[in-house]
Amino acid sequence: MAIPRLPLRLRKATFCPRCEGLIFQFGFLFVFLHTCCSINGKRLNVKNWLKYTLLALLMTIGGGCSWAQKIIEYEAGMGTRDKENPDVWILYQEVHATHEGMDLYADSAHLNTKRNDFLAFGNIRIDLTDTTSIWGDRLYYNGETRIAEIWDDTVVMVDGETQLFSNHLVYNRNTSTATYDQWGYTRNGQNTMYSLKGHYNNVSKLARIYDNVILDNGDSRLYTDTLHYNTSTSIADFFSPTRIEHDTTTMWSSLGSYNTDIRKSESLRDSKIVSGSKTLTCDTLLYYENIEFGKAYGHVVIRDTANQVTCMGGYGETRQSTNISMVTDSALVIYVDQGDSVWMHADTITAATTDSNTLRWIEASHHVKIYRESMQGMCDSSFYNAIDSVATMYGSPVVWYANYQSVADTIRVVHDTAGIRRADLLSNSLSIERMDSTKYNQLKGKRTLVHFKDNEPAYADILGNAQMVYYVTDEDTAGAKSLIGVNCGIGSDMRIHFEKREPTRVVTFGNPDMHTYPVAQMPEEQKRLKGFVWHEGRRPKCWRDVFEW
Repeated sequence: MAIPRLPLRLRKATFCPRCEGLIFQFGFLFVFLHTCCSINGKRLNVKNWLKYTLLALLMTIGGGCSWAQKIIEYEAGMGTRDKENPDVWILYQEVHATHEGMDLYADSAHLNTKRNDFLAFGNIRIDLTDTTSIWGDRLYYNGETRIAEIWDDTVVMVDGETQLFSNHLVYNRNTSTATYDQWGYTRNGQNTMYSLKGHYNNVSKLARIYDNVILDNGDSRLYTDTLHYNTSTSIADFFSPTRIEHDTTTMWSSLGSYNTDIRKSESLRDSKIVSGSKTLTCDTLLYYENIEFGKAYGHVVIRDTANQVTCMGGYGETRQSTNISMVTDSALVIYVDQGDSVWMHADTITAATTDSNTLRWIEASHHVKIYRESMQGMCDSSFYNAIDSVATMYGSPVVWYANYQSVADTIRVVHDTAGIRRADLLSNSLSIERMDSTKYNQLKGKRTLVHFKDNEPAYADILGNAQMVYYVTDEDTAGAKSLIGVNCGIGSDMRIHFEKREPTRVVTFGNPDMHTYPVAQMPEEQKRLKGFVWHEGRRPKCWRDVFEW
């Protein structure tokens, strides 16, 4: 027997069964009230008749008409009722169903008019809006709950420039949300997000994805467990341990966001970034991937294991394109020089490396203090050239070495593999050695060059208006030293030779004026050279003292 062809849009011209019953009930009540509406043998007036009629109408329809608004309408090339269930229409050929602004297309379908649901097969397409559609192979749609389930090897949902892929998708029209829980991925522009579970809202444009999440934009990859991605702003928010990889740089965080358009990462907790041998940790981190520039806030620590350098502070910046890092706010740098650890504090500290990641230089600005076992210092600013192992101090520098103190307008210390090779005191130099609380050896000149051998002073050249006060000692056979006099004098230049840090010979050039006094007869005005200040109270005794100015 041939299947009868259905007229197009058949269901649209019919009433639902419940509405037909309501219409019949209302008609019966209308006739009853019209013929029997008298009280004590008198007919009701028109006003009372209308009142009772309207009351009966409201009681009859109650909440019944809302069901009719949810009915699924359809059209198809062919169809027939299911023999086993007459509530079900079996539809074929270009099936098209509509429901409250949504269009559904399929090769065939089963429509249950009693349950108001729709089961469709083959070439499924759902048009939710002009720009939002879903494609699949099988569909179940419930007109009462307004929820659709779609299956296929790959179900595809397209919302403007966003595509969602999965083998099983549930779409809730009440919340405008598509959900998958058996792996899926979302593509938006150059960004593709993979996860085990996910939700996408085509109104808010927010994708919420969970479990084994990967965000891939071609240049970098983000790995996390929970991610919220807004397709309008291209911003991804993460709330669990997260890793972002870009070239040789990796960033870690447990709370933050990633702007995939401008490649900007923001970490608000457990922030860390690693590039080669360099590691940066802090409370809050901003990293601009395109220009390889990062800003760090709170408990900033930058470590370079290859160069044995650590920078710390309250705020920091790092720029990989120039290999320069900076810290400020209680800034501290720790580096190893010739096997000796150096601690240096300043308001701001900047360090740079070469492209091959060799330390180039370290610059410290304002309130600089330095501590190392063999030498300490302080100044307004300093610059350390790691390639040449030269440290230069500017702005009222002071250097302490054992019992020695040196000051000048500028001090430059040159190191080699054996340690200190030369110390240059440039302009207004004054070197002091403390003998005891009242006696000090002093060398003064326009410029002083101290040459070292095996990390000990070998000789010093005092150039320009050279002056000296030096206590002469004698050592007995038991090794005890005793003072035998004081050498005082001036000359154009001087060279002083040392042995075991003691002057052994003084050579004076250019009209020298030298005197030797017994210690008790030393003129009081000659005991201190002009500009003498002993800065022992400002000398750092350990690395923690570098923060005390």
